[in-house]
Amino acid sequence: MKVEIWSDIVCPFCYIGKRHFEAALAKFPHADSVEVVWRSFELTPDYQPIPGRSVHESLAEKKGIPVAQAKQMGDYMSNMAKEAGLQYDFDRAVPTNTFLGHQLIHFAAKQGKQDAAKERLMAAYYTEGQNLNEIDTLVALAAELGLDASAARTALENGTYANEVRYDEYQAQQINVRGVPFFVFEDKYAVSGAQPAELFVEVLEKVWDETKPQPTIIAGGEACDVDGKNC
Repeated sequence: MKVEIWSDIVCPFCYIGKRHFEAALAKFPHADSVEVVWRSFELTPDYQPIPGRSVHESLAEKKGIPVAQAKQMGDYMSNMAKEAGLQYDFDRAVPTNTFLGHQLIHFAAKQGKQDAAKERLMAAYYTEGQNLNEIDTLVALAAELGLDASAARTALENGTYANEVRYDEYQAQQINVRGVPFFVFEDKYAVSGAQPAELFVEVLEKVWDETKPQPTIIAGGEACDVDGKNC
């Protein structure tokens, strides 16, 4: 079963949604047969970070609200994240354009470490206050994952995976993705938002039953039971 997930690195609901989906997979008996593919999505693709500006100040400017209100919004999200086992630290977070980060995730995908890269970048942004605008930072994170640091730097500097990021975003437009996280199951069903784990379990089971249907018995007779009682 294939599950494609469109999300942004700096989307607070996306990290929470990731945790909820992981919790669902832990309860799903066929988790080993689920292929998870992370798709790029930029909430603000034209965003240009201003050095020294906090997340609270950036959010306040974006929404046209006081900084104090923006901080309250951050506190609300932090409390929601705690329920998913995450510790957001918006006071340390460095506002970033995520285009380079998404390229690194595509680079990691070629090495079979896409999910690990997604997790590492989200943690670096939300809990460690690392600056994902800097190629040096991204290369260091790639090295932590056991990826070739030199190859990662070359890929980021040359924009090797830029078109793959753009293609993910093009696909999002084609299926009318209006917000993230956005989960697509086997190109058939979609779930929008950081839904509870229980809902993800229901969808996983529904899709599994449809893609791996059990045969309908139309006639029965004497047979050896699996417990050996009749044989």
